[in-house]
Amino acid sequence: MFTLPKSERLKGKTAISALMTKGRWGRTAALKYCCLKKEESEPNKIMVSVPKRLFKQAVRRNLLKRRLREAYRVRKHMARGIDILFLYNIKEILPQEEIGKQVEEILHGLETEDKR
Repeated sequence: MFTLPKSERLKGKTAISALMTKGRWGRTAALKYCCLKKEESEPNKIMVSVPKRLFKQAVRRNLLKRRLREAYRVRKHMARGIDILFLYNIKEILPQEEIGKQVEEILHGLETEDKR
């Protein structure tokens, strides 16, 4: 019910490498992101990463991944036709609301950039 379907997850070596090479990189206070525009009719695809060098315990990495996916899921209507990678980039665990604000800031920036 409240999940991110598999059809919206970015997977496959060619899709990920295309995103990394052709995508545009940016950052907020806690997140680094890479996005690649596609046609608006195609569904958004997302990939989330939390580095092991920042969080050694898998429980904490998984917590942050869940928070990032949920923050995106709630706000995914803000952007259409993109592949996006979220990379958590700080050593402290932020609350859900703060992660949500940063994801919203990223998606809002992509939306306004698309209208230009």
